[in-house]
Amino acid sequence: CHHCHVEAGPNRPETMDRRTADRVLALAQASPSLTTLDLTGGAPELQPEFRHLVLGGRAIGLEIIDRCNLTALFQPGQEDTAEFLADNEVRVIASLPCTTPETVDAQRGRSVFDRSIEALQLLGRLGYGRAGSSLGLDLVYNPAGDSLPGPQADLERRYRHELKAEFGIEFHRLLTITNMPIKRFAHMLVREGKLESYQSLLVDHFNPATVPELMCRTMLSISYDGRIFDCDFNQMLALPMGATGPESKEQSIWDLEDLRSITGRAIATSSHCYGCTAGAGSSCGGALQV
Repeated sequence: CHHCHVEAGPNRPETMDRRTADRVLALAQASPSLTTLDLTGGAPELQPEFRHLVLGGRAIGLEIIDRCNLTALFQPGQEDTAEFLADNEVRVIASLPCTTPETVDAQRGRSVFDRSIEALQLLGRLGYGRAGSSLGLDLVYNPAGDSLPGPQADLERRYRHELKAEFGIEFHRLLTITNMPIKRFAHMLVREGKLESYQSLLVDHFNPATVPELMCRTMLSISYDGRIFDCDFNQMLALPMGATGPESKEQSIWDLEDLRSITGRAIATSSHCYGCTAGAGSSCGGALQV
C-alpha cells in the first residue's frame, strides 16, 4: 500500500477524533511502504483534526494531499487555511467541473463558481499551480451527466487556456474522474430512468488494460471512525475489504500493527467497479490511460 485516503469527515458530529487521528499517524509511521496521506471528506479543512493530520504526516515524511473544497477557504475560522496549506507544502486537488459559472452553479449551488475562482486565485498568489512550483495544484473534472469523460489531455489543454486567459489561474494537472453509479448520482439516474443504460455504458466500455493501475491495488481508504476499505467508493457503500472473497471481514486501524497484514488480500468488487475500468479508466489520480 502506497496511498492512504482518510475520510476526515465534515464539521459535524461524524468527525474523526484525536485518538483515531493519532492511530492513523502511528499506523502510517509503522508502514514504510506508505508514501501519501490523502485527506478527503467533503470539506476536510473544516474537520477538527485536519491540521493535526497534516502536521503529523509531514513530520514522518509523507506527501499530504488535501481534496480541497475551495469554498471552505472562506468559511469563518478558515482565514489562514490557504497559508497553512502552502507553509506545509500540501498538494491541493480541487473540483472544478467546468470553466463557466452556469454549469458549475447548476451542479454545486449558486455562486460556487465565483467563490471557487476566487479561492484558486488566492492559492495562485501563494505560489500554487505555477510551473516549477513545489505547491501542487490539480483540478478535477467530472462529466455533468451519464457519459464518460472526454480525453484527459484535451480537456486539460482547454482548461489551461480558458482559466489563464479569463482569470489568470494556473494549475499543474487536470484529472478526469468517471461518475460512479452509487449514492446521489445513482438516485439521479433512477429518477431519470437512466441507471440501466449508464451501467451498460460502463460495461460496454470495459478496458482490461486499466486493471493493473486500479487505485484499489495500491491504496486503502480509512473512514472517520477508523474502519478500513479498499477504496472510497466501497466505503460509501459500506463494502468491507475482501467482501466478495473468503477473507471477508470488516477491519479497522485498531486491528492492525502495520499494513503488511493486508497486503495481497482480495479486493471487494461489485458492479460499480466498471466505473473505474471503463474507457481510459478512472482513479483518484485521474485517467489511468492518457
